[in-house]
Amino acid sequence: MAYTETSSKSWFDRLGNAFRGIGVGIFLLIAGTILLWWNEGDFVNTGDALREAQAVTQELGDISKLDPSKKGKLVHATGQFETKDMLGDPIFGVSVNAIRLERSVQFYQWIERSKSTKRQKLGGGEETVTTYTYEAAWRSNPVNSSTFKDPKAQTENRNFVLANMDSFTAQATNVTFGAYRLPGFMISSIGGAIPLNVTLSKEILAKLNKNLAVALKDAGRPAPGAETQMVHVSGNTVLLSASPTMPQIGDVRVTFKESPPAGTVSILGTLIDNTFGSYSASNGKTVGTLFNGAHSLENMYAGEHSSNAMWTWILRAVGTLLIVLGLSAIVAPLGVLASVIPLLGSIVGAGTGIVALLLGLAWSLVIISIAWLRFRPLIGGAMLAVAVILIALLYFKGRSRKAVAAQAPAVTN
Repeated sequence: MAYTETSSKSWFDRLGNAFRGIGVGIFLLIAGTILLWWNEGDFVNTGDALREAQAVTQELGDISKLDPSKKGKLVHATGQFETKDMLGDPIFGVSVNAIRLERSVQFYQWIERSKSTKRQKLGGGEETVTTYTYEAAWRSNPVNSSTFKDPKAQTENRNFVLANMDSFTAQATNVTFGAYRLPGFMISSIGGAIPLNVTLSKEILAKLNKNLAVALKDAGRPAPGAETQMVHVSGNTVLLSASPTMPQIGDVRVTFKESPPAGTVSILGTLIDNTFGSYSASNGKTVGTLFNGAHSLENMYAGEHSSNAMWTWILRAVGTLLIVLGLSAIVAPLGVLASVIPLLGSIVGAGTGIVALLLGLAWSLVIISIAWLRFRPLIGGAMLAVAVILIALLYFKGRSRKAVAAQAPAVTN
C-alpha cells in the first residue's frame, strides 16, 4: 500500500526560503568559480609535471637484479610481480594467497521510495503531494525502518539483520617485482580481481549457525529447526538465510573476490634502494604510477595525460553545474514573486532558469579563459582574441543587415 503525505507552503514561506537560498546560491557560485580556476591550473601543472618527468625517465631494464646506477632516477620498468602473503577474513575464516582479498556485504531490507508532485495555487502558495512506497531489495547497508514516513510501515515493514558486518578488504604488503619490492601505493593499483570460490570449515559453519539462530530469536522471528542450515555457500557467495530459495528481510549476502598473487605490471617511479617512490617535479606535482599489463614508457605517459584530461573535463562540468545552480538560487525569488498568479510564476521561473543556465555557461567560459591567460598566456590570449573576433563579426553582420533593410525601397500597392 502506498502512503501519501500532503504539505503546503504559503507564498510568504516560499518567498522567505527563496531569499534565504540566495546565500547558498552565492556560496555555490563562489565554490564553482574557485573550482574552475583551480582545475585549469591543476590541469596545466599536471601536464607540465608529466612532460618534465617523461624527459628524464630512464628504462630500468632487467629487474632480476638491483641496479645501483639508477638509484634516485625516475625509471620505467615492466615485469612480473609476486606475493607469498596469505590474506584472511576474520569472520568466515577464508584464507588465500593473493594481492587483495575483498569481502562485499549486502542486506535484504525494506526500502522506502518517494515521488513528489508540486502544484502552485492562486495567491502564490504551493502544495506538495508525496507518495511513499515500500519494497524489499538488497542494500549495501542496513536500513533504519524507524525513519519510514508511513507509521504503519515502521511496524509492518520493520527491518533487522541476521548479522551486522561490514565489507572488508585485506591487501598484501610484501610484493616483489623481480629483485625489487613494490610500495603500497603501487600495490593498491594492481587490479584483476576475480571471484574467489570459498569453503567454510565445520567450526565456522557451526558458529555462524548458532549466532544466526540467536539473532532470529532476539528479533522475535520463528527459530529454525536444529538441523536447519542457515549458512549456504555457492561459489564465491555465502548466503546467511533460513530460506535460501526465497530471500527474507534480515538475510545477508556475502561475496568474495581475490586479486591473483602474480602477474605482469608496468611502473613509473623513482628508484629508492630496492623499492620505488614518486617523482617530485619542479612545480611540486608528483609522478608515480602502476599500470596492469605490459606498457611502454610512451603509452604510460599517454595514459596519464589522457587521465589528466578526463578528470579536468569532469571537474569543469562539476564547476559549471555549481555555478548554474548558484545563479538559479540567486534569481529564484523572482519566480516566487510572480507566482501569485501560477501561470505567470511558471513563465518567470522558466525564464530565470534559462537565464541562469546561459549566464552560468558564459561565466564558466570566462573563468576558464582567464585561467588560461594566467597559466598559458599565449593560448589564453588566442582564445580570447577568437572570442572577440566572433562577437565583432556577429555585431557588424547584424548592423549590415539593418543597413540593407533600411535602404530597401518600400513596396506600395
